[in-house]
Amino acid sequence: MAAEKIPLLSPYKMGRFDLSHRVVLAPLTRQRSYNFIPQPHAILFYSQRTTKGGLLIAEAAAISETALGFKDTPGIWSKEQVDAWKPIVNAVHDKGGIFFCQLWHVGRVSNYSFQPNGQAPVSCTDKQLSPAVLSDGTIMEFSPPRRLRTDEITQIVNDFKSAARNAIKAGFDGVEIHSAYGYLIDQFMKDSSNDRTDAYGGSLENRCRFALDIVEAVVIEIGADRVGIRFSLFTADNECWDSNPEALGLHIVKSLNKWGLAYCHVVEPYTTDVEKRQQIRRIHLLMRAAFQGTFIVCGGYDREDGNKAILENHADLVAFGRLFLANPDLPRRFELNAPLNKYDKSTFYTSDPVVGYTDYPFLDSSS
Repeated sequence: MAAEKIPLLSPYKMGRFDLSHRVVLAPLTRQRSYNFIPQPHAILFYSQRTTKGGLLIAEAAAISETALGFKDTPGIWSKEQVDAWKPIVNAVHDKGGIFFCQLWHVGRVSNYSFQPNGQAPVSCTDKQLSPAVLSDGTIMEFSPPRRLRTDEITQIVNDFKSAARNAIKAGFDGVEIHSAYGYLIDQFMKDSSNDRTDAYGGSLENRCRFALDIVEAVVIEIGADRVGIRFSLFTADNECWDSNPEALGLHIVKSLNKWGLAYCHVVEPYTTDVEKRQQIRRIHLLMRAAFQGTFIVCGGYDREDGNKAILENHADLVAFGRLFLANPDLPRRFELNAPLNKYDKSTFYTSDPVVGYTDYPFLDSSS
């Protein structure tokens, strides 16, 4: 199949951005930003995965000191962090890539040790998470969260706005608002975690209010054509799920249309249940039809699935995580239908600046 006939490698115009292909680098937490500051080795990691006209979404960056929940993850709230991001962004731009920064607040997925002055993590609720087993086998304990007062929510919204402004200062082309995987925005949206009785809880409209407040603030700050958003409506990560994800998904994407965002990015949970996967994709297709903008899908796609999604108009772009992590030249491999490197899960979240990070080989090992 010639490159020009491979759906994933066809050009696409995402608002103001001219993409040369539809293979997106998904946001991947890597835990190699020591002391929450992006490091020089990230320059190589991202530039390795950059192609001219390709879209990359950076790993989740915390919007404030209260947003932290994992060691060695980057932030975007301080001048030092902004300055550290600049050479990384420049390296992507030097190769012609388009780079978005994912903005993150973990909410209750944290503990006292990560919080300023050892305070309680904030959330929409005071319900505590059960301990979790991390990828390295260690047990992470989560501290009881503190329910945000209604009058405090504006400060979190302003933190997202400030982080978006900082991302543009760092040179990023735009931002992706992280509303997935059971982190703070997802906690507000889903009825398993949101037990509020104020204007931010109860009805579907109220549970989505926090997300939409953030979208509006960020859009006003940097422009709608520089803003994307990510959802995982069908996952139960961090004890966060919804009893009616279809209604939630359709409501939120219809509500987003008033702003004309750059894109909506949806994650499909990993499942071996073929019927369940097909059901999720059917609902995502309904969301795609309802959303007036670029639609990105992610979650277990390979070359065949990705091409099919584009060819059958289920999505405009396809984001790849683990495959792109292990194959820095993934678009080239898709073009040639070349074998893929296997990823090593044991090195996904280590702090090593090379191993499992920048040492995956290219097709041409001299690259």
